[in-house]
Amino acid sequence: MPDAIPNIQENPVKRYVKRANQAVTAVQINLDIQGFSYQKWGSQQHCKKGDWLVENNGDIYTVTAESFATTYKPIGPGRYIKKAPVWAEIATLDGAIKTQEGESFYRAGDYLVYNRENYQDGYTMTAEVFEKMYEPFSDP
Repeated sequence: MPDAIPNIQENPVKRYVKRANQAVTAVQINLDIQGFSYQKWGSQQHCKKGDWLVENNGDIYTVTAESFATTYKPIGPGRYIKKAPVWAEIATLDGAIKTQEGESFYRAGDYLVYNRENYQDGYTMTAEVFEKMYEPFSDP
């Protein structure tokens, strides 16, 4: 676990899964390029050859090849669903989190979301978007 995760509630992170109706459209960036940078989430983001360009309910961003491979599965041509659970907590203060693509700024009440339980591979989402896309994990 990192030294400290700032601005989160004191209860442990909770496990969530993507709702079944929340598929994304994605294409792998397999062009002969060094990558590119773009402005998103209040900061400069970076991607490289092999990363994925994702359209998620009108929101467009990139996901590293490694993260995409371990968290998504295909459900049709160009359509994917997040298969892996996430761990999330609500931020209590405004702040920023380092992501694999750059940095993401958040406000109190937003969710800090991690693809790994040990606070790795993180990103942020507004509460409205997170609650539409994810539901609490329950054992079958």
